[in-house]
Amino acid sequence: MRHYSKSIIPLFSFCLFSFYSFSQIPDGGTHEKWEYILEDTGDVLQIALPATAFLTTIIKEDWEGTKQFAFSYGTSLVLTHSLKRIIKKQRPEGRHLFDAFPSGHTTSAFSGASFIQRRYGWKYGKWAYLLATVVGVSRMEGPDGWHDIWDVLAGATVGIGSTYIFTTPYDQNKYNISFSSNKDGFLLGFSLKF
Repeated sequence: MRHYSKSIIPLFSFCLFSFYSFSQIPDGGTHEKWEYILEDTGDVLQIALPATAFLTTIIKEDWEGTKQFAFSYGTSLVLTHSLKRIIKKQRPEGRHLFDAFPSGHTTSAFSGASFIQRRYGWKYGKWAYLLATVVGVSRMEGPDGWHDIWDVLAGATVGIGSTYIFTTPYDQNKYNISFSSNKDGFLLGFSLKF
């Protein structure tokens, strides 16, 4: 757990830093300061969550996890950007950009969060999913409103789906002891993974 907390510290540092440093100054328009903070936080978290997942595999010396993360994260990004070019859905608010579906920020955040949950469990995954949800909300509710709910849900689906295809739970137990009995005797088993 100590090793994992070392990789969480940069994530929360990024979040805290974004609250104070990245916030844009409102232009006197209809948007409030919190909307700018929300959007900037989403921008930071879309990088911080997968970076935390990757750093966790390095700190734990989980080389199989590093490989699984690379496959799942790479697949999610390739799939997202391919779908953007194939579907060509227009961005909200009449922008002349046709790359809304699915949300890349949300894909990245949920790919990192779902990896943390799938590989290392719900103890850490629940917080990662909460932060990934903040990213999804920031893409809809920020002052620029880059996406609608369908773009965000599709991004989350791609991120989570690619993780579940390539990632297996982390097995910390390198040994296993088993015991069984019947009327003829007892059986004691021992296995060691290396």
